[in-house]
Amino acid sequence: MNIYSNILLSHNSSILSSTSNILSSTSSYFLEQSFDPKQQQSSLLYFMMGAAVKYSSRGPALIPRMKTKHRIYYITLFSVVLLGLIATGMFQFWPHSIESSAEWSLDRRSVHDAPLVKIPVSSPIPERGDLSCRMHTCFDVYRCGYNPKNKIKVYIYPLQRFVDEVGVSISSTGLSREYNDLLSAISDSDFYTDDMNKACLFVPSIDVLNQNSLRIRETAQALTMLPRWEKGMNHLLFNMLPGGPPDYNTALDVPRDRALLAGGGFSTWTYRPGYDVSIPVYSPLSAEVDLPERQPGPRRYFILSSQTAIHREYRVELERLKEENGEALLLLDKCSNLSQGLASVRKRCYKGKVYDYPQILQESSFCVVLRGARLGQATLSDVLQAGCVPVIMADSYILPFSEVLDWKRASVVIPEEKLPEMYTILKSITHRQVEEMQRQARWFWLAYFSSMKAIGMTTLQIINDRIYPYAARTYEEWNNPHVVKWSSVNSPLFLPLISPRSPGFTAVVLTYDRIESLFRVITEISKVPSLAKLLVVWNNQNKSPPEESLWPKVAVPLKVVRTTENKLSNRFFPFDEIETEAVLAIDDDIIMLTSDELQFGYEVWREFPDRLVGYPGRLHLWDHEMGKWKYESEWTNEVSMVLTGAAFYHKYFNYLYTYKMPGDIKNWVDAHMNCEDIAMNFLVANITGKAPIKLEGYSDFVQVHSGRSLGYVHSVASKDLNLHPSLLHIPPSELKRVSVTPRKKFKCPECTAIDGLSLDQTHMVERSECINKFASVFGTMPLKVVEHRADPVLYKDDFPEKLKSFPNIGSL
Repeated sequence: MNIYSNILLSHNSSILSSTSNILSSTSSYFLEQSFDPKQQQSSLLYFMMGAAVKYSSRGPALIPRMKTKHRIYYITLFSVVLLGLIATGMFQFWPHSIESSAEWSLDRRSVHDAPLVKIPVSSPIPERGDLSCRMHTCFDVYRCGYNPKNKIKVYIYPLQRFVDEVGVSISSTGLSREYNDLLSAISDSDFYTDDMNKACLFVPSIDVLNQNSLRIRETAQALTMLPRWEKGMNHLLFNMLPGGPPDYNTALDVPRDRALLAGGGFSTWTYRPGYDVSIPVYSPLSAEVDLPERQPGPRRYFILSSQTAIHREYRVELERLKEENGEALLLLDKCSNLSQGLASVRKRCYKGKVYDYPQILQESSFCVVLRGARLGQATLSDVLQAGCVPVIMADSYILPFSEVLDWKRASVVIPEEKLPEMYTILKSITHRQVEEMQRQARWFWLAYFSSMKAIGMTTLQIINDRIYPYAARTYEEWNNPHVVKWSSVNSPLFLPLISPRSPGFTAVVLTYDRIESLFRVITEISKVPSLAKLLVVWNNQNKSPPEESLWPKVAVPLKVVRTTENKLSNRFFPFDEIETEAVLAIDDDIIMLTSDELQFGYEVWREFPDRLVGYPGRLHLWDHEMGKWKYESEWTNEVSMVLTGAAFYHKYFNYLYTYKMPGDIKNWVDAHMNCEDIAMNFLVANITGKAPIKLEGYSDFVQVHSGRSLGYVHSVASKDLNLHPSLLHIPPSELKRVSVTPRKKFKCPECTAIDGLSLDQTHMVERSECINKFASVFGTMPLKVVEHRADPVLYKDDFPEKLKSFPNIGSL
């Protein structure tokens, strides 16, 4: 039965709908299983092979002719045997697939089929609940242990029917549809385990969502009969409708010892911070009514009140505000001329005019959510679904998931005593702020309120983050719509507590149609010992990539990704195939780098994972005559950018570039087909405040001749104040000043100066325009000028090549 007694008719119709959906999905499953492309291919192959057998009008050439009646007899017998074998196979194997894929499906979890358990009168009763419980005092984290996925394991107790000694059930409703959906979601998730010995968290199959349907004492005794109860340690209970008349306590009244409580109406007096989880009161209308998303902006009404069971003093005050502000405020109430049931739930009235609910909520900018008999109200979920900004007036109410969600971005919280000033307070909010809150409110509902599954998974994720804090979601991942995709990506700005799972780097090669040089680049990169994967971004929509047999044979995975549009920003898209933290961005014409140089570059990046580490360096200068920034590619001692035609960086910056690039820079780059590398340099420098690391470049530099474990040294100068601390205390005896001849490795040997793109004057002007455009959007110049270079130890010394860490670095 449903946990809401006042919408029984809605629940019954939902059960009929769910039953029909189950039947239709089951038939669809049979239809899907009957078509297997592999089986079809095998059958076709068998048919083609059979076609080679020589047949005549009398049958196969090797089979003697049978009489018609005998042939019919054998055909019939063969058909019966075949059907029997098929039926036997389905009987043997079909139930196992159901158990493994849908162990907690609705048709299997029937209260009537569950074993009966009698509760003795003398069964112990748990303590009411320790308000001092915290994760470090009442939760055994050692049960969770370590696992590579940093996921807690949740065990669901088998369904049992608890009755007292005279056979009366502990619940008047049995298992509600909502709790069934919740358990199904958990059992289908990565959190679930069917081995209680491996479990970190235990969820009883006893439905306590609605306290009104429970016998308090008997339910508490049933909890103590669970095999691993142990005073509620590591047990999680879900409750949405706590308390009962006349006081309506804000937490579940069932004694529960040390069990965690995910409650839907906590107050500051009953909530245990960092232990309990405040969850929303689920609205059944979420499953019944599909409200299409509406664009943020001004609405027909400014304020709307739709609750039907609020205190009289609140309604009197709202009516006064209505008189003062007229049509800007719509005050709805229940319809007295409609019969109880489904119609009354989905309708609201004002002076005899009937409005559809919750559709009417989309017509208002702000929607009032007042406390009722309970602090938690399902109206909050309806309001968020409509994209209406909730105005919450419920003193001491712990907002749902407030441990991780920033409600200031999606709602307005006003003390109850400020209700007379509500209109003035809301009028002070700018239109832009209102639109942002409308957008955030709708996203909160989609991500965390829309279903029992969303509520359950959010609850488990919060508990998971407490147990594995080093793998916890960040504020941005909880509150920003796009950042939720970054959950597996760690920022390089902070040191991880555990080492990365995927060592090495992924080479991302951007190409269009230069097949010969692309294959040369792939062949050379494949020789790098630290290469983990090759990803070719095919940016040509008019031409297909070469056939698989034509590609170079490499020892690492190679995948070609075809893009839908020819954009330079495609090289910085956060592809799922990039599993390593290190990314090498390289063009398909960079054929001059050796495997030693690339390996050396990767090892330097490991020392500076928050910076761009690259080979060709560039500089930005201020043109005093023009009053603008200027792009400079001449060889100088200074560098402020490295080109991403050959550069290492952390994959975290792919997400920032794709989803968080300021202003219209990303679209501007795609439209002009230029400067994506400058944009990435701006982004990284703005985030880190640091200059890039240039490899094997050109400039006067100071070289360290002391041995290092990585086999390289840093060429440093006093201008770089962001270097590794170990480089700032170099004894003078280890330093000597040398003059280095510039390496001309990045000049195309087959090209003339006139044809070179980097030397083309028009190209240089466009690059200068990019710098000025980006500086304007960022509002500052984030690029840092530095005199610094990293080179291998002994790369210039006369020393046997076989003793050098990187012998094939190239001559000066």
